[in-house]
Amino acid sequence: MAKKLKPLRRVTKKARRAVNNAVVDKAVDSVINKYISPEEIIAQVIKLPNVKVDRAAFLHRELIKAYPEETVKTAIEYNPAYAGIDKEAINTIADQVIQYETNKVSSISFAAGLPGGIALAASIPADVIQYFAFTVKTIQEIAYLYGFDELDFEDEEAGSYAMDQILIFLGAMYDVQGVDDSIKVIADAAANKTSKALANEALTKTAIYPVVKRVTKELREKITKRFYVKGVAKIVPVIGGAVSGGLTYATFKPNCMRLKRSLWDLDICDVGFYEKEG
Repeated sequence: MAKKLKPLRRVTKKARRAVNNAVVDKAVDSVINKYISPEEIIAQVIKLPNVKVDRAAFLHRELIKAYPEETVKTAIEYNPAYAGIDKEAINTIADQVIQYETNKVSSISFAAGLPGGIALAASIPADVIQYFAFTVKTIQEIAYLYGFDELDFEDEEAGSYAMDQILIFLGAMYDVQGVDDSIKVIADAAANKTSKALANEALTKTAIYPVVKRVTKELREKITKRFYVKGVAKIVPVIGGAVSGGLTYATFKPNCMRLKRSLWDLDICDVGFYEKEG
């Protein structure tokens, strides 16, 4: 009598999902080093129109709604806390700015306005450029509200330091461990009115540079996995093709709020700190 064959077990949805996830993870890992580079992203988006924020114009526009001209002038010359604008007011303005930028990034096709003269890196999809254009813009706005100096991307030496600061702030957005200590060092230098040139050189060589290297490594993986996973899941058979899409705009506001939380306890945005300093 022929041996009765056992019926084939049906593959459960959970098992199929596990297999699919494993394939996707492997595919994403294979492109991490090939694609997303945080430095390259920032270098590209900062060339775009309306990404660089004029600190003085931004602070004047946001503060003049509730404060007299003299207070606004002092906030621009020094920072909002130095001008006597308390942290609760800054938190409220920051929330409004974050919500405004979240609405824009969710509804406007920034990529459609890319100038043809800018040669975007072939390895960076347009939707990633779009997302991080808004991210870098909002980082500047939040930083200026909480007392940081203007980020200068024009001067070569200053631009390198500005890039490092943006990377540190991005690290806070993506919850990279250890960046809060570096943010505090940068803020303390600014709050204590350390010479800007001296602070840039000292911070880059000590507190910033080693952390930037680690942040860059972690961000490369976090950004690539977050923004490629959906696209890769759909086109695993043609992984070599252009991987675009898969952006989750719902991440924008939480990222900005994480940065805000990293800044709001610093001396640089505390009115009481400047009152003690006299």
